[in-house]
Amino acid sequence: MKNVTDSFISLIYLSSAEGFRLNTNILETNIINLSVVLGVLIYFGKGVLSNLLDNRKQKIMSTIQSSEELCKGAANQLEQARARLREVEMRAREIRVNGYSQIEQEKEDLINVASVSLKQLENLKNETVHFEQQRVIEQVRKQISRQAVQRALGTLNNRLNSELHLRTIEHNIDLLLAMKNITD
Repeated sequence: MKNVTDSFISLIYLSSAEGFRLNTNILETNIINLSVVLGVLIYFGKGVLSNLLDNRKQKIMSTIQSSEELCKGAANQLEQARARLREVEMRAREIRVNGYSQIEQEKEDLINVASVSLKQLENLKNETVHFEQQRVIEQVRKQISRQAVQRALGTLNNRLNSELHLRTIEHNIDLLLAMKNITD
């Protein structure tokens, strides 16, 4: 054991005095001691290194697995979103088509209502014109009748003398008596 500590001390002494360098002198470095130390380090270090590598591998694998699950979840959500988008686009197309057809229907209805209203206004106008024509014709008739009666009275007054006047009165009295006799 003394040889091992001496070789470490000599390595430390050499490293601190001359810097780090490899001692190639077989007699000073005891190759057997070094191989034992290296063997122990490799034997025990292999388990530690293996555990560290296994832990790191497990962490990487679990991270990859969770990433893949997240990716699958995101892909599913993306597909669901695409399906929903397709549904919304179809619904929007239906609404647009229905909207256009509804607009056309309402346009036709408005045209029909306007046409009916126009016909009613035309009929009302024609009735009003006809009524006004009848009223004017009636006024003209009354005025003509009044003027004709006034002319006839004027002519009768100018031509009527007392003898003709008496004969007309007697004739009318005879007519009234005849009517009275018929009714009795």
